[in-house]
Amino acid sequence: MLSLDLPVIAAPMAGGPGTPALVRAAARAGGLGFLAAGYKTPQAVADEIAAMAGDSVPFGVNLFVPNPVPVDLAAFRRYADLIAGEAERYGIALDADSPTEDDDHWHDKLDVLRAHPVPVVSFTFGIPSRDDLAVLRATGALLVQTVTTVAEAEAAADAGVDALAVQAAAAGGHSGTFTPTRPIADTPINDLVAAVRRAVDLPLIAVGGLATADDVAAALRAGAQAVAVGTVLLRSDEAGSSAIHKAALADPARTGTELTHAFTGRPARALRNEFTDRYSALAPYGYPALHHLTSGMRRAAAAAGDPERVHLWAGTGFRHATAEPAAAIMNRLAGRL
Repeated sequence: MLSLDLPVIAAPMAGGPGTPALVRAAARAGGLGFLAAGYKTPQAVADEIAAMAGDSVPFGVNLFVPNPVPVDLAAFRRYADLIAGEAERYGIALDADSPTEDDDHWHDKLDVLRAHPVPVVSFTFGIPSRDDLAVLRATGALLVQTVTTVAEAEAAADAGVDALAVQAAAAGGHSGTFTPTRPIADTPINDLVAAVRRAVDLPLIAVGGLATADDVAAALRAGAQAVAVGTVLLRSDEAGSSAIHKAALADPARTGTELTHAFTGRPARALRNEFTDRYSALAPYGYPALHHLTSGMRRAAAAAGDPERVHLWAGTGFRHATAEPAAAIMNRLAGRL
């Protein structure tokens, strides 16, 4: 499918951890890396693609497909009032009256990819329209859809994508689920890959909780052609993860992860902290409204070195994240070290 020498992919990680340097390192190790277009301006995406263009290495770009979860205004206001004190400690006043709803510059980013073709484009949160898929297919890109269930895989196959990234609930960061307000089944990745393999005839990339060479080998035996990893790369030399995020991943006091929509209004797996403990059960669903509501607080907390009011995205294999070159991590996952 991708003609990879190493069946390990550096997953797209929006918000800072995913960098051109990490993408480069993944490709030079014989795998593949993805630039994360989510939350960036179209110009920033174009600049990152341009930065990669001179390297003559394969890479992909990941897009957030518009699949909004409109927030209930009364619930939004209650939540903003509830967490106002968390933001106020950093001088941040939350806007409880005007929830921000946007599409992450979807059409402008399609224009960027049409003007600056890349080898692979992947999608998260939903399936693009057939017209939008046709626009990207005309650039020559391989199209990869993130799915979390057999039903989503069948829908993606019907839409005409080229491959599937099959994501289990153990994955760190946002779930790619098409239905974020419904419970996410805790299906082990190998069982999910095997079930999707039986349902559709497309190449599969396994995603979620893969942190050791044994994990990778088992996913390949289950029917995946490659695996994508993110959490185990968060402490790598090339990752752009914040200092507090890297420290939290290595902190023995951090004993577990949970799926929470308290930060963004969509389910995402993170290390537990004070914010998730207090607000996960109280937050409404609403994406991207909650993402925009809490983003200023999270930036300020990160700048202040406060890990308790920051989204510490992490999958269940976070204990295996190590501080070393990404190539060493990827080769070890492939059983080559």
